This record gives sequence, structure tokens and C-alpha cells, in this order.
Amino acid sequence: MHRVTALVRPAQSTFELAFASQVFGVERPGLVTRYVFGVCAERPGAVSTRAGYGLYVADGLDALDRADTVIVPSWLPTDEAPSAAVAGALRRAHARGARVVSICSGAFALAYAGLLDGRRATTHWALTDELAARFPHVQVDPDVLYVDHGDLATSAGAGAGLDLCIHLVRRDQGARYAAHIARTMVMPPHREGGQAQYATPPHPRQIDGTLAPLLEWITGRLGEQVTVGAMAAHAGLSERTLARRFADQLGTSPGQWLLAQRIATARDLLESSDLPLDAIARRVGLSSATNLRRRFLTALGTTPGAYRRSFRARP
Repeated sequence: MHRVTALVRPAQSTFELAFASQVFGVERPGLVTRYVFGVCAERPGAVSTRAGYGLYVADGLDALDRADTVIVPSWLPTDEAPSAAVAGALRRAHARGARVVSICSGAFALAYAGLLDGRRATTHWALTDELAARFPHVQVDPDVLYVDHGDLATSAGAGAGLDLCIHLVRRDQGARYAAHIARTMVMPPHREGGQAQYATPPHPRQIDGTLAPLLEWITGRLGEQVTVGAMAAHAGLSERTLARRFADQLGTSPGQWLLAQRIATARDLLESSDLPLDAIARRVGLSSATNLRRRFLTALGTTPGAYRRSFRARP
């Protein structure tokens, strides 16, 4: 069992804590439970929240010494540094090998503790300038939904924290396990693009129409050689307009979105079937085992064979 512990503080933002507990702390029918979720606070007992109700937290900072993953689900106000005890507990957890994760403004707690020095990190788009100014040794990336280094991970705004939690489950347990959780939460198992698509644009613009029918059409034809031209023709748009729609609504290009769907489907087939690589490659539109291996390695940093060995036997 993988123990996930969230560090809370007054006045805690509840949304980030709630979805972390929903991902890691809920038993689901038909899915083997692999996580134990808990919370802790510097001062156990009553903890106020920003939502008008209180929490009762039984565990103190020593709970972080037993965690496999530590989550800091927001840190407000951001100009308030954690106490020496909290910063020390975060550093100890990381030093002994626990994964330390921040959601939204929680990146500030990790930065105050010195864990992000020399590392790439992100936070909510409205706070990236402050994080960069306050911590010049942190390489702040304002464009991504999350950054995962393996031992440390940071997310953009609260919604991106949910993306990060599902990503961590996918990395721990495989794509099928993560997809099951995502389906029960009625959310996509992977969201494309960066947080720039959600930040307030300098000049508000209206996105006319939706890509949903086109995306459904594409996903039903992954085994075919669907081109950007074919996508545009099906949508009744020029290729330039289609690219603009993808950038506005998904934060990525049509070609990159299509490749991500091919890789995601290949992952599922590697986990759930005994199909040879050539067959999987043809089924997802990557033509050959050689091309599948190359694309898989670039996207995930591992080979299809290694991925299958890691996740094929897991229920």
C-alpha cells in the first residue's frame, strides 16, 4: 500500500484537499485499492478552512515521516513562510525518498523549504510571477499544467492539481488503473495543453464552435492514417483555422493531440492485451513496431516492452 499524506494548515483551501482525497482515498468497486490517504497538521486538532467549516486533524508532522507521497494542497497566504518545523519535515520526507507534491499555491511551501532550488516548477498562472520573483533559484514555467521530476512534482491552478494526481496514479499503477479512477470522477484521464489556455487573455476572445464532434470522429479512426488535412476537411475548416481552434481550446496542435491519443491507446492495449507490438502499432495508426517504440520512448521515456512488463499483470 502506498501511503499518501496531505499537509493542511489554517485556513485550508478545501477544493485541492478534497480532490486529492478523492483520487487517493476512495475505494472503488472493481479496482484493487493501492493507496492509503491521510492528513496531518503542524498542530493537530481543529483546522479552519476557507469554505466556512472546520476540519479535525488527528495527526501531527510525524505522519510525514511515514508517507510515501506528501501533498501540500495549497499554501495561503503565499507570503507567509512555513515554520522551521514544517520546512524541516518536508525536507526530511524528501531526503528519505518520499515523493513531495504541491497543488496550486502549495509550490510556495516547497520553495520556502528549498526543495525547488535549481528545479523547474509551476503554480497557478496568477502566482507565477510572484513565485519567480520571490525564489529566483526556481525555474518557474508558467505555461504547463504540471511538472513532475519523479521525486518532486508541482501543479498549476487547482484544476491542474487534479490532472497531476491522475498523472501520478498513472505513473504508479498504469494507464488503465488511472483511467478507471478518472471515469468514476467523470473527467478525462489526460488533459492536453498548458494552463495558458485557462489564464485570462489580454484581449478577451470568443471561441466559436466546439471541437468535440471532430475529436470523437478522430478517436474512432486511430487505426487509419488521419491527416491534419482530413481533420480540417471533416470539420469544414481550413488547416490554419483548425490549428487555431486546437490552440485556443486544447492548448496544442492537431498533430500533437492525435499522437497523444495514439500513445494513450497503445498504453491501454499493452496493459490489457497480449497483442504483438506490430499489431498494436497498426491498431493505433503508428504503422510499425519500430515507429511505436520510437514514439513511445520519446513520449514516456520507456519502451513498450518495459511498459508492458511493468503493468500487464496488474488488475
